[in-house]
Amino acid sequence: MKIHLVPAAAGLALLAGLGVATADQVIITPEQQTVVREYVERHPLASISLLGVELNVGSTLPDTVELHEVPDVEYRYVVVDDRTVLVDPGTRRIVQVID
Repeated sequence: MKIHLVPAAAGLALLAGLGVATADQVIITPEQQTVVREYVERHPLASISLLGVELNVGSTLPDTVELHEVPDVEYRYVVVDDRTVLVDPGTRRIVQVID
């Protein structure tokens, strides 16, 4: 009986972990994407370089990076290595990379 409980417990733990990861994801609505793209095109920024920071969703930007507001959107943006990234200003985590 113990042999069957260990894989079942591991499976439940895995499923619970997946649920947490999914709940942690940020969803940018199509309307927000349109607002951001149009705003960024009208208000271009100079690109900055950040050594040692990967531009992936979930990566954290250093406090030294200035984030710029997008009206009517809760996220901020910055251009890093010629790629526009949306950032949660509270956590400074990248929520979307716009190519």
